Amino acid sequence: MRLVKWSPMMPPMFQDFNDMFEDFSGNTSLAGNFSPAVDVYEKDNQVVVETPLPGIDAQNLKISIENDVLSIEGSSEKKSEIDEKNYYRKEVRYGSFHRAVALPCSVDGDKADADYKDGMLRVTIPKAAVAQKKTIKVSTK
Repeated sequence: MRLVKWSPMMPPMFQDFNDMFEDFSGNTSLAGNFSPAVDVYEKDNQVVVETPLPGIDAQNLKISIENDVLSIEGSSEKKSEIDEKNYYRKEVRYGSFHRAVALPCSVDGDKADADYKDGMLRVTIPKAAVAQKKTIKVSTK
């Protein structure tokens, strides 16, 4: 008997069709790639990006900021030697991942800080200084 992923909003007859589009978007483990979920929020004068990356070694993470876009890359390795066909359900993903997030405002990427604890990556980026309005006095000579 085939196990079917249940979705209250997706009738089973359309699930295979939906899975096909997920395969193209890189959200499944067929190609060994996945895209982790992120939370982006503002705290004080900073933008904070959090993403759960359980089982990922911090040495395998690469974080960069360019043009107010945060990129997180990394990889995880499969640790068990169980043959793929012996699984009843396989949802844990292994392989490489990449996630690029457009930040909601201009940031100072040079002062960004990343913290990885208990499988949660938190990147804190200070907002860029906003140019202050300057009044210029006109002199007459």
